[in-house]
Amino acid sequence: MDWVSTNSGTASQPTSPPLSRVERADNGRSLRLITTVMAVTCGFAVANVYYAQPLLGLIAHDFSVSRGAVALVVTLTQLGYAVGMVVLLPLGDMVENRRLAACTLVATAAALTAAALAPSFTLFLVLSVLVGLASVVTQLVVPIAAHLAPPGRGGRMVGRVMLGLLLGIMLARTLSSLVADAWGWRSIFLVSAAIMLVLSLLVWRVLPRRVPHDAPSYPRLMASIGRLIVAEPALRRRAICQGLLFGAFSAFWTTVAFELTDQFGMGQVGIAMFALVGAAGAIAAPIAGWLGDHGRGRIGSGAALTLAVLGLLIAAFFSSNLIALAAAAVMLDFAVQSHQVLSQHEIYALRPDARSRLNTVFMATVFTCGAACSAIAGTLHDRLGWPGVCLFAGALPLVGLGVWVAHAASVRRTARGDASVRSDG
Repeated sequence: MDWVSTNSGTASQPTSPPLSRVERADNGRSLRLITTVMAVTCGFAVANVYYAQPLLGLIAHDFSVSRGAVALVVTLTQLGYAVGMVVLLPLGDMVENRRLAACTLVATAAALTAAALAPSFTLFLVLSVLVGLASVVTQLVVPIAAHLAPPGRGGRMVGRVMLGLLLGIMLARTLSSLVADAWGWRSIFLVSAAIMLVLSLLVWRVLPRRVPHDAPSYPRLMASIGRLIVAEPALRRRAICQGLLFGAFSAFWTTVAFELTDQFGMGQVGIAMFALVGAAGAIAAPIAGWLGDHGRGRIGSGAALTLAVLGLLIAAFFSSNLIALAAAAVMLDFAVQSHQVLSQHEIYALRPDARSRLNTVFMATVFTCGAACSAIAGTLHDRLGWPGVCLFAGALPLVGLGVWVAHAASVRRTARGDASVRSDG
């Protein structure tokens, strides 16, 4: 990969080490400014996937559909995001990254505007898929942070960008609830469309150009994704565990607005405040980045999976207590975000030349699981109520914890075998 000046058009130093040791990009803009723009872009772009979650009751009323049916909005948005991972994200290893990100932001703005004006529920569902697909720009930006990071600081650099992304996830529900309370549920999509256009200009002005070197053709690029899945067991393990965690996260946040309305009589402002409490989980990103850089990724991952199970058990059995429910939300959010940062820190180190494709496999798995669990959660809430949703969600990270335990045991056996060989030698 080559980093190219945005002004002169001449090639800069090759990818990571030489360029990343300096604190300023070759166009004179500070690395801190570039990181901030990437974090803000990630936050606002990924928020598009979550804006609808606290508005499902309003959307169901407006289109006269059931709660189980309206949960499809979240499911299809996440499914669109997963499709975008597969179709668009590999282009990050093929096409100049700054232009790709800016153009995708414009496409996101167009999809959001159309969704805001949708006259029917069916059309709104179709446009929700497009919103999710275009919002994949978030995952085009995150690998750039890994490429820019100075040696030994990859986890912290990705963690800073991920902090913006995670705040976007957490605050999206609060923002959409408050905007909907003031101007109706459709208004958040128009507001976000305007933000996407502003961000496209900002990305174009601030980010350095990153030109993939000797990139393969698109068909070969797509074929290589399958080979990565086969060749990298760490990628499979991380994708499965994060997918299970995110499935639990999606099930919880897809249905918790119904519980807050039914159990506590909350309106959109109350739901917004609850979502704001959950945003405290975003502090996990820099902490997890530090753990990854200091070789504590495996321990941190196990702790995150355990925390998610405990949080969902609290949500299931103490749902009549609002403080307990809020604590469960923070625990779940903290677990999901810290595990994601640790996972991406590990997989980005596998193949620096294929980070976008690694991210394709990882995030497509995550959001496919999230989409499926959102759909299941809507049906479960209709039939079994809130406890049924929470117990289903809690079982998912429990399975992930089993995968983690099996991997940890395998690592210990390998270490003992290596030690035995060295002592025999």
